[in-house]
Amino acid sequence: MSGVWGWFGGQSAQKRKDTPKNAILGLRSQLEMLQKRERHLQNQMDEQEAIARKNVNSNKNAAKAALRRKKQHEHTLEQTTAQVATLEQQIYSIEAANINRETLAAMERAGEAMQQIHGKLNINKVDDTMEKLREQHALGEEIAQAITSAPIGEPIDETELDDELAELEQEQLDNQMLGTGTLPIQDRIQRLPAAGTNEIKGKQPVNSEEDDEEEELRKLQAEMAIIGFIYHRRFNLLFTCTFTIALTYRQGREVH
Repeated sequence: MSGVWGWFGGQSAQKRKDTPKNAILGLRSQLEMLQKRERHLQNQMDEQEAIARKNVNSNKNAAKAALRRKKQHEHTLEQTTAQVATLEQQIYSIEAANINRETLAAMERAGEAMQQIHGKLNINKVDDTMEKLREQHALGEEIAQAITSAPIGEPIDETELDDELAELEQEQLDNQMLGTGTLPIQDRIQRLPAAGTNEIKGKQPVNSEEDDEEEELRKLQAEMAIIGFIYHRRFNLLFTCTFTIALTYRQGREVH
């Protein structure tokens, strides 16, 4: 009775844990002994067969007795082989059961660990934590935006900058026009070849009406040059074109 109570309550956990191990060790020891017996019986069978072969012609009784002993050893060997197979099956079963038990124990410990980890966690706490993280992230973005967008010092008047830029552009335009000779266009007009006074053979002389047209063209050129100098550099192209037209017109008249 004391053994029963010792099994249920008095036996230590370590001994219960070592029970499968001890059982396997005992079975392996018995298996080793049976395997040795198998080898011994096989040797006995070979020996009796050799005796029978030796006396098969000279002493048939001895040969028959040897064969009888061989049969007995063979029967015992068959029983021993069956016992070996049974022990091996038991060892495999105990090992598999022990592995299953250890696997289940490991899974139970993992479940307890997860339960302990999740003991203070729930979906509401997770949602609250994620909401706080989003708020802090948004706050960080606002702070970074405020730091990078806030001007340092007094703001600069963009209108003043535009006016100053326009003055610089006008100054550069004036320098370019003075350097290329665009402004004094009257000098270029004066350097144009004079109209011929001699009569061209077979041609009529230039009448006063054409002189008036030429004078009006010169005035128009001068006015457009003044307007381009005052307002914008892009009228420089128009001045050049007008001058070219006038020169072509004058040369055309001389040819005709």
